[in-house]
Amino acid sequence: MTLGSVPPELVPIGALGERMGITIVEAAPERVVLTMPVEGNTQPFGLLHGGASAVLVETAGSIGAALHAGPDMAVVGLDISCTHHRGARDGIVTAVAGPLSLGRTVTSYEVRVTDEQGRAVCTGRLTCLIRPT
Repeated sequence: MTLGSVPPELVPIGALGERMGITIVEAAPERVVLTMPVEGNTQPFGLLHGGASAVLVETAGSIGAALHAGPDMAVVGLDISCTHHRGARDGIVTAVAGPLSLGRTVTSYEVRVTDEQGRAVCTGRLTCLIRPT
C-alpha cells in the first residue's frame, strides 16, 4: 500500500534531524525533498561534514520508504552509500530522494544533495527493509 503526498508538518523528522536543522519541503513515496543548513553541520575545516550529508540522505530515503510502506509497517535501513562531490561552506543544501525500487519488503532510494547553485554536493543510495511494526 502506498500513501499519497503527506503535508510536511505531519511527517516526523526525528531528534537527530531536528538537531541538524533538517526541514521537510515535500513528502511522498515518489519524491521527498529536504533542506539542511550547512552552518552547525561542518567538520573542523569548515566544510559540510560528510556524515551530515549521510544523515540527510538516510532521512530522505527513510521518509520515502516509510510513506511507501504505510502506517502499519516499519522501515529499517539495510545499506547506505554516499559519494561526496564537492564541499559546501555555507548556505542551505537540498536533498531530493526518488525511488529506485519500491518492493513489498525492500525499497531503495537515490538521493541527490545539491547546494544553492544546484551543484552536486553528494549522491547517496539507501536501501530499507519493510517489516510489520
